[in-house]
Amino acid sequence: MSQVVTRMRGTPGYLAPEWLTSQITEKADVYSFGIVVMEIISGRKNLDTSRSEESIHLITLLEEKVKNGYLVDLIDKSSNDMQAHEQDIIQMMKLAMWCLQIDFQRRPKMSEVVKVLEGSMDAKSNIDHNFVATNEANFYIAGNVKSSAPPVASDLSGPR
Repeated sequence: MSQVVTRMRGTPGYLAPEWLTSQITEKADVYSFGIVVMEIISGRKNLDTSRSEESIHLITLLEEKVKNGYLVDLIDKSSNDMQAHEQDIIQMMKLAMWCLQIDFQRRPKMSEVVKVLEGSMDAKSNIDHNFVATNEANFYIAGNVKSSAPPVASDLSGPR
């Protein structure tokens, strides 16, 4: 175990919710991977200010679509490959949603993501479909802390 003190760095919209609490985890990159997967599937950027207000943020839109049973609406309509492999794409969306869990402890390890991509494991199906930390309770879950104190050292494990 080692301790690291760091400052928030990254592209807005790709940072895991725990960055808001200054308690960085080894699964912050897993969250970002989930964002990238959704961008590829949808053919759009995560944050797109050229869109209507309700669809600026891709992950908020994902949250809405999965709750209403319209995941296929997010598949890139201009990609014949995406359209032709709809069921495979839905499976990839399930992997992305597993990666996008607000509670980092519920996200997969990157080694599990690789197993899903290789086909030797299925993405976890009993996941929380709230992907955006919008209230204080979610911020608490994201970092398991409730503080506005300055950044503190975060414990990082060894190789995964």
